[in-house]
Amino acid sequence: MAAVELRGLTKRYGALAVVDGVDLAVEHGTLVCLLGPSGCGKTTTLRLIAGFLEPDGGEIRVGGERLSAPGAVVPPERRNMSMIFQSYALWPHMTIAENVGYGLAVRKLGRDEIAKRVTEILTVTQMARYADRYPAELSGGQQQRVALARALVVKPETLLLDEPLSNLDANLREEMRFELRRLHDEYRYTTVYVTHDQQEAMTAADRIVVMREGRIEQQGTPAEIYERPATEFVARFIGGTNILRGAHLGGNRVRCAGIALQCGQGEVAAKGETAVSIRPHEIRLSESADGPGGNRVRGRIERQVYLGPTRDYLVRLPEDAAVRVIADREIDIPEGREVTVELPAEFCRALPT
Repeated sequence: MAAVELRGLTKRYGALAVVDGVDLAVEHGTLVCLLGPSGCGKTTTLRLIAGFLEPDGGEIRVGGERLSAPGAVVPPERRNMSMIFQSYALWPHMTIAENVGYGLAVRKLGRDEIAKRVTEILTVTQMARYADRYPAELSGGQQQRVALARALVVKPETLLLDEPLSNLDANLREEMRFELRRLHDEYRYTTVYVTHDQQEAMTAADRIVVMREGRIEQQGTPAEIYERPATEFVARFIGGTNILRGAHLGGNRVRCAGIALQCGQGEVAAKGETAVSIRPHEIRLSESADGPGGNRVRGRIERQVYLGPTRDYLVRLPEDAAVRVIADREIDIPEGREVTVELPAEFCRALPT
């Protein structure tokens, strides 16, 4: 049985459905990321799971027990859930040990048991030596670890995280992504993690749920979402992609950018316009004069940006099409030069428009 189950979950503000009939099953011990742009409904979904909001339709079940439905919401303090907020929400007048042990004190555990569990979790999160300090004396990354320790020490059935790394700088965010995953692997709590950062989701999640305008656009493993996007929105949002549009020529061929492009993935529309997705790093550039054909087309370099290990190109193609190409830094072609662009069929994915 699913540890957390959403059935037709709906939340409206006036005529706007912020969460619109969401069905989702989060299996016990898995980490699921709700991923999407601002306003897609992911944080509202998390707050509904936590019990902070009442749904206007549908229900939420945890372990088979109904916790939320219109007019019937179990309050947050009775859900055995822990939530980590974007702001960390640490008590500034309490030491780190006191912050972490606060939830245990509220549950009226004995002093010795509190001290034992606080020491254990601070050791796991590598914060034991800071037990007597105050939050203002810690860095942002350290405060994030304290927030994690406080959430985990009460041994919740479900862990909820609302963009917990957004206040950290780039290096700390990268470090904490792996730390979150390490802690999840150690404790195996059922976890729902909200983020707009694709790299966080790819690093931390067992499954990714891509949301758009209050609905689920696609869900699957990180590899499934990246390698087999179901829609143009998912292809663009996860990893970035080039979208070429053209007319279906029959079979798996699409007329675009001046050539008959063979698509090795996806489903070509039966008629009308078809969109073709190909990732920037899957395109090949060459200064050879090979003519069009076999998914090759001539183009002109409009922009080149040196990024250290790679170079980022913008290449103008026929019929006013353009593609972004990520190439090895050894491929150094000046702006204005004509090139041959190869779009390997195995990486061209037809998408519904």
